Amino acid sequence: MSAGLIGLAIGMCAFLIIGIFHPIVIKTEYYTGTRFWWVFLVVGLLGCVAALLINHTFMSAVIAVVAFSCFWSIKELFEQRERVHKGWFPKNPKRTDYKD
Repeated sequence: MSAGLIGLAIGMCAFLIIGIFHPIVIKTEYYTGTRFWWVFLVVGLLGCVAALLINHTFMSAVIAVVAFSCFWSIKELFEQRERVHKGWFPKNPKRTDYKD
């Protein structure tokens, strides 16, 4: 496969991965709050190590995109908490750990 096609494929995968992480962050905050931010950190770190160890350029790049999407999700998780507090997203009525 040519370098141009590989670049387009990586771009498409990045687009899809970012799109997948958006609802993951929303659902994680809705059901668990921010207490599992460390899971995104661990998965991101493992992804970085895996990307360094994989010798296939396309797979390494896609795993790196997942890893850095996990890192970005930590920030988004805490921002999602603020969006819920502002009323932009619904609160989970079964959770009692909201701070008003």
